Amino acid sequence: MKSLKINLEEQASVEKLAELLIQIKGIRSVEIMDEAQTESDLKKAVTKGKEQLKSGDFDGLVNDLFDTFLNKKP
Repeated sequence: MKSLKINLEEQASVEKLAELLIQIKGIRSVEIMDEAQTESDLKKAVTKGKEQLKSGDFDGLVNDLFDTFLNKKP
């Protein structure tokens, strides 16, 4: 399978672009990702998680990880 990566400007209409792309023959799906935001949040959670593991704060670690994955910003 091949994929295509498109970098968009902030004001680009992501929903409209996805609608247009899905109409093209051969395109199965369109996935919209905000890599900068997701990677940053995940990196912060992992760094904080390492410290929580060292200190034995397992409840805090689990709660922070769940918050990171479940409260993604659209």
